[in-house]
Amino acid sequence: MSSDPLVVFTPSGKRGRFPVGTPVLTAARQLGVDLDSVCGGRGICSKCQITPSYGAFPKHGLTVASDALSKWNAVEARYDEKRGLKPGRRLGCQAKIEGDVVIDVPAESQVHRQVVRKEATARAIQMDPATRLYFIEVDEPDMHEPTGDLERVARALRDQWDIASVGIAFPVLSRLQTILRKGGWRITVALHSATEGSAPKIVAAWPGLHEGGLFGLAIDLGSTTIAAHLTDLDTGAVVASQGLMNPQIRFGEDLMSRVSYAMMNPGGDQEMTRTVREAIDTLTAAIAEEAGITPELILEAVFVCNPVMHHLLIGIDPVELGQAPFALATSSSMTLSAAELSLGILPAAAQIYILPCIAGHVGADAAAVALSEQPGQSPDLALIVDVGTNAEILLGDTERVLACSSPTGPAFEGAQISAGQRAAPGAIEAIRIDPVTKAPRFRVIGCPLWSDEDGFWEAVASTGITGICGSGIIEAVAELRIAGLMDPSGLIGSAEQTGTDRCVAEGRTHAYLIHDASADGGPRITVTQGDIRAIQLAKSALYAGARLLMDERGVDKVDRVVLAGAFGAHISPLHAMVLGMIPDVPLEKVTSAGNAAGTGARIALCNKAARREIERMVGEISKIETAIEPRFQEHFVAANAIPHATDPFPELSAIVTLPSVSFNQGGGDPGATGGRRRRRRSPA
Repeated sequence: MSSDPLVVFTPSGKRGRFPVGTPVLTAARQLGVDLDSVCGGRGICSKCQITPSYGAFPKHGLTVASDALSKWNAVEARYDEKRGLKPGRRLGCQAKIEGDVVIDVPAESQVHRQVVRKEATARAIQMDPATRLYFIEVDEPDMHEPTGDLERVARALRDQWDIASVGIAFPVLSRLQTILRKGGWRITVALHSATEGSAPKIVAAWPGLHEGGLFGLAIDLGSTTIAAHLTDLDTGAVVASQGLMNPQIRFGEDLMSRVSYAMMNPGGDQEMTRTVREAIDTLTAAIAEEAGITPELILEAVFVCNPVMHHLLIGIDPVELGQAPFALATSSSMTLSAAELSLGILPAAAQIYILPCIAGHVGADAAAVALSEQPGQSPDLALIVDVGTNAEILLGDTERVLACSSPTGPAFEGAQISAGQRAAPGAIEAIRIDPVTKAPRFRVIGCPLWSDEDGFWEAVASTGITGICGSGIIEAVAELRIAGLMDPSGLIGSAEQTGTDRCVAEGRTHAYLIHDASADGGPRITVTQGDIRAIQLAKSALYAGARLLMDERGVDKVDRVVLAGAFGAHISPLHAMVLGMIPDVPLEKVTSAGNAAGTGARIALCNKAARREIERMVGEISKIETAIEPRFQEHFVAANAIPHATDPFPELSAIVTLPSVSFNQGGGDPGATGGRRRRRRSPA
């Protein structure tokens, strides 16, 4: 048996025997231990910090003496003096093995760190980004050895990091000689590995040791809003988040309107592509400024988006998505450069990964939700709804996962609403209507107080009451139904019918007055009959899509509902059920996943293996096309009623009694949808 010292690494438990004098970092690499290093063992980067343990370890069958590692050397002493080492820490590249030893690799020294996503499922993300930093020392050019600078960089990577071969992005090659000489032949390169087994590509380089960090963007490119999370590719931490309205709204509020714009206007698709790319540039510049970094440090971006936005991002005319069979130009994942997408703020060589689409109307955003929420691993039947301009709906368990997209339109995000606005300070986000007095109380974004609480008006003096956002309009319509001010068909009663002068006449219909600051030049915020119709159309499309998936599975109920989307965390489950947005389940079985599509983008950004996983998952998801399903219209019409014309909603009835009222003066069933006033939304 070898007399070489035994080394045990925790928490991995990997062990092996090594000759006296072997650096800890070398032993870790040979055993495949997750110990980080950028400088290649030169004692510069400090990422290979370890904590040796001493004493008896019966579990490992050894006793560690105090001299199991070599004494501190000058490199460690200098680093400790300049930057400081935590008590008990050593640098793995400097500490050498002298005897049996147990060595702990702390979380911050692990390459594949774990980040807990508390805002979603509290599941850990294993850090393994596609782009990583490597410090190398490059041989200087020699008259007697006529090799190029790039070839000597490749040789250094092979010799110092065991990287067999590399490619290089041309924008980096054009500056490589200057960088090498400025760094005195010591440089840091960023390598991007697109797929397992393929040669990595140099996408950035810096003279000397680069310590400015490395960042990536996870972008949820929606029809109405664009949300981005700037992520540290070393730690996985989100260092800044930004969002803005998608400026393509001016070409059409919903996806089919934009497809129509492209069909009717020569060059319209190119115009929309240019517009959204400019918006992404604006967003990138803003998020970099917020984080206090230069955009040159953002070397990766992951995009998730619906199929129409997917095509308009990459510059493909979406006309085929506007007509059966709704063919995508490609449903596969894509890896492109920022230069290929004409994104001017990101470095030209920055790598862009776009998740695969599931089908012609079920896009990469739905794939990202599946990656985040993993319905295929659910033991119970879960309905996951990503609420947006197009609702992406997943229904699944360990047996099977189904997916569809439903055309809800932008009403849930505050668009198409008379006083609607994006979620911003001053927007009404929650509302309650007293069933007796019929008076409202509300809360606005940026203030925790309700409007009837002391100090509210002083607290909102700077922002004012500016409008109502998506979560606010959902609650407002549901509260009108609970308070008996609106009947099941969605009609608001008159002041005489409801007993409150807050129900004001607007032409041939009525509106409910929430807040009136017009006397002081402020807004007059009402819920109009048009607002209610917009919400009815949106919620009916969503519910009909969910029912189609349930029909396919042969079930009349689901076990739980997960609300996702940029404002999913702010939707009240009770009000969503009163409205009839979601199927009837116990309220405690309705949870929020926040922006699950954005979270899925973050997972793909932080872990390249997750990209392979979602590419596999997409092939296993069954797609239902709502636009050609004959039962969609039947479900849609029945869902116009609030909460529903035929589904009984027993769980809801057990906790809320909805008043039996009818304001349709033409008579008829109060559970109907208003006779000639009803407008139907095409599933296309």
